Amino acid sequence: MTKGVQSGTIQAEQLKQDGNLYFKKNRLGAAIDAYTEAITLSPNVSVYWTNRAVCYRKRNDWTRVEEDSRKAVELDHASIKGHFMLGLALIQREKYAQGIKELERALDLSRGAGPQYYMVEEIWQELAKAKYSEWERNSTKRSCDLQNLKECCETALIEKHFRDAAEVEGFVDEVTDFASEKLEALNLVFSKAAEFDTPTEIPDYLCCRITLDIFRDPVTAPSGFTYEKAVILEHLEQVGKFDPITRQPLFPSQLVQNLAIKEAVQAFLDKHGWAYKMD
Repeated sequence: MTKGVQSGTIQAEQLKQDGNLYFKKNRLGAAIDAYTEAITLSPNVSVYWTNRAVCYRKRNDWTRVEEDSRKAVELDHASIKGHFMLGLALIQREKYAQGIKELERALDLSRGAGPQYYMVEEIWQELAKAKYSEWERNSTKRSCDLQNLKECCETALIEKHFRDAAEVEGFVDEVTDFASEKLEALNLVFSKAAEFDTPTEIPDYLCCRITLDIFRDPVTAPSGFTYEKAVILEHLEQVGKFDPITRQPLFPSQLVQNLAIKEAVQAFLDKHGWAYKMD
């Protein structure tokens, strides 16, 4: 690295620090200017682009958030904040499928990141809102379609009943009973179909024993109990180095990601989108 390039890199890093300070003081214009200068000096550093995107997010300038976060992801495919900000921007611009895909990518990357880049809860909150909205839209459409189909089937059955009754003398009661049975069976079929979108209880084994919320990033302790990663780490740091259920000694290094529960949670959410709803 030449002396000039090294000097530019150092200056760009200082500008990033200045931008961070301005951002903390809510001086967004000054922060954007600082990050822009840093980008001019070192355009291939992903974090400068994501930091500026965060400023634009505060201003609700989602077009620029999308532009900067796309550039950040282009420079660093593993940029958690880049994928996260891009997902938010796409959803704000009503590109829901693309936005959800980016948030899911950010979530996967964050699950394997160190404490400094661990954003699972923040990402989950936004992803859950987007997925619940998606489910709500689809559920409303399915409900309307089912209701329309049910009414068409009921009308057809009733019309058939009147035709049969007109053609068969002396057996009107039998025809009426048969039609009633068919209508009852029809209602049962459509009620069963509607259960798909009817919220129930989330199984206990898919929920953290501490928060009682559905798992985002489940980890298992040597005791065999599974906890939400962020929650158990907070417990170990603030309360003590012991398992909250068994009271046995427990250290962060002993926690192991529970892939089976993670996959079970995802399978449940894929089938029951209502479970994304946050209290």
